[in-house]
Amino acid sequence: MALNFNKYIQDGEHFVNEVAKILGKPEDKAKGGRVLRAVLHALRNRITPNESLQMIAQLPMLIKAIYVDGWRFSNEARELRHLGDFIEAVREAGGRATLNDFVTDYETEVAIRAVFRVLRNYVSEGEIADILATLPAELKPLMAEV
Repeated sequence: MALNFNKYIQDGEHFVNEVAKILGKPEDKAKGGRVLRAVLHALRNRITPNESLQMIAQLPMLIKAIYVDGWRFSNEARELRHLGDFIEAVREAGGRATLNDFVTDYETEVAIRAVFRVLRNYVSEGEIADILATLPAELKPLMAEV
């Protein structure tokens, strides 16, 4: 069986392009990728490994790779009580890019909405519902919006 690496690349680029487009920067694919990575890493550390694996099973191969890059597998999800906690987790996951990509809470919230909106195009409603059930009330509207 031959692996179709070009298809993996195309699917991953399409995902990143969708994020960049929703951010209002369709030409800035690098920012789309950085934002995607930061939000996915913040999310994976706040949901259980089982939920993570169920979710990423539905994602394009390269997005799975972004999700698991650097993952320290733990059976416990980090506590998340407020939207502000998640915003800070995204900034932390953004690393040096935080200075440009997540300057204000509003910009970070827009980035979170963009990634969650694209995730909804790939992940089943049932899995989205399972993830929403584990998130604090303040964060649910960001992922529940279409």
